[in-house]
Amino acid sequence: MSFFRQHRTALSFALLLIVCSVMVVRQFNRNHSRHVELREAFILLEVKGYRPQAERLYQRLLNELPNLSREDLLDDFQRTLTLVDPSQQQPSNLIWKYHWTVSNELERRLRRRWIAP
Repeated sequence: MSFFRQHRTALSFALLLIVCSVMVVRQFNRNHSRHVELREAFILLEVKGYRPQAERLYQRLLNELPNLSREDLLDDFQRTLTLVDPSQQQPSNLIWKYHWTVSNELERRLRRRWIAP
C-alpha cells in the first residue's frame, strides 16, 4: 500500500496517459468508419439514382479529401475502381469523378513526397 502512496503522481500520470491513448485510438477508428460509411452511402445513392443527395455527399467527400490518410485514399481508389471504367471518360458519373479526383490526389501526394524536393 505504501508503494501506491509513494508513487501516486507517477501512477496517476500513467493512468491518464493510458486513458488518453485509448480515446485517441477510438476517435481515429470512429473517423475512419465514418468516412467509409459516407463513401458507401454516396455510392449507393449514385447507383440508385438519387442524384441530389449523392451530390451533397460527393461535396462532403471532396471537402475531407485533403485530410484523408494515404490508406483511406487507396481504399477509396480501389473501391471506386471496381465501379467505373477508368479508360472511358464519364463526366456525368459522380463515382467516376470521385475516382479521378482520388487518383489525382494520390498522384499529387506521390509527386510531392518522392519527386519534388
